[in-house]
Amino acid sequence: MKKIFLVAAAMIGLAIAATAQPRAVGGRLGYGLQASYQHTIQGADFVEVTAGLFGVTSFNAAASYNFMIAQPDWTDRGEWGIYAGPGAALGYGADIRTGKYSFDIAAIGQAGVEYTFWFPLQLSVDLRPQFGLSFGDGVRFFGHGLLGFAPCLSARYRF
Repeated sequence: MKKIFLVAAAMIGLAIAATAQPRAVGGRLGYGLQASYQHTIQGADFVEVTAGLFGVTSFNAAASYNFMIAQPDWTDRGEWGIYAGPGAALGYGADIRTGKYSFDIAAIGQAGVEYTFWFPLQLSVDLRPQFGLSFGDGVRFFGHGLLGFAPCLSARYRF
């Protein structure tokens, strides 16, 4: 009985802690269109998970752990943040030239700047190149991942 009470108390505590953390949901537009979710972990560090189109012919899902490097006080209202972090991505797509499909796996590096308004809107600009392998007709370097060096604009609802 004592163990059941302790497990129930721990689960309630974890649920309260998880819901107390700031989160944001929205979209990311750049070399593709992706749905984006952010969850604050500790302090200002956060995990970002995205899924959607990468380019025109590929589906891509990525997750990164971002460290908040600085939060400069540039404005009286709202919050600025400069972040960077590592992550991983998985993808599936077609090569338009050959018509063949491939499975992609990559390590990512993300760096960006975000601004959270005094109302629940967050805008950010970031770079997220992907370095990895593409498995299709043999194994090759995932060249499309380098297009992540193009800036992406994200808009999210923060709650």
